[in-house]
Amino acid sequence: MRRILITTLAVLALTGTAVAQDADGDGPKKPSMHELYHSSSLPRSHADFSRFKYRPPGDKVVEQPDAFRLLFRTRDGQPDGYAERRGDAVIYYDRYGKVTHVQPLAPDDETPN
Repeated sequence: MRRILITTLAVLALTGTAVAQDADGDGPKKPSMHELYHSSSLPRSHADFSRFKYRPPGDKVVEQPDAFRLLFRTRDGQPDGYAERRGDAVIYYDRYGKVTHVQPLAPDDETPN
């Protein structure tokens, strides 16, 4: 019984030392999940935003293909609204989440997301 207790304490002490050494940051910093994703060869999501016609004047457009929406940002980087497809229309929202434009889509534009 005493041998098991001593062995367990020794293993815990060595494990605690190894964890403490890793926390010191002596080794190279490991990349974050976002950095790994950007440098990976995983297929990227693609969405066709050609049906989204309206762009706020002077805003930068940021595509979010995973959510199938466009984000609009002012020149200084502040959020200025977004656009997303809902059913048979593209709906444009302002920075407060209120609808500003509704763009109906023609029946021949009905392609899957």
